Amino acid sequence: MDDKSYVSLEQRVCLVCGTPFDTGSLLLDKRRRASMKRHTTTGWGLCPEHQKLFDDGFVALVECDPARSGAPADGRMRPEQAYRTGRVAHLRRTAFTQVFNVPIEDKQACVFVEPGVLDQLQAMVAPAAD
Repeated sequence: MDDKSYVSLEQRVCLVCGTPFDTGSLLLDKRRRASMKRHTTTGWGLCPEHQKLFDDGFVALVECDPARSGAPADGRMRPEQAYRTGRVAHLRRTAFTQVFNVPIEDKQACVFVEPGVLDQLQAMVAPAAD
């Protein structure tokens, strides 16, 4: 049975990994009607792990399958359209601008990339000596 209440715990979905996470906030129905479930998803954000990486100066490159993703209307894929493959890489913000030769906004935490981009980046990295 799905019990509803006028109090709910707020959750957001991580832009990078796509998993829901608790924000620690409570949501209240001002009319005091039992209209909300135990958890309510309110939008997108960064989970604690990816928030820390963002705060440390990293940009997440999230690999998405273009065949399964929704078609971007204005050339930019929205988070709800992206079909994530599960592969993620993190680049320092300064390295990102050098490798891709495009500016990135300071508040932008991730970019969606096509399959093959992460493999090309891996090939650019020199193998570590044992």
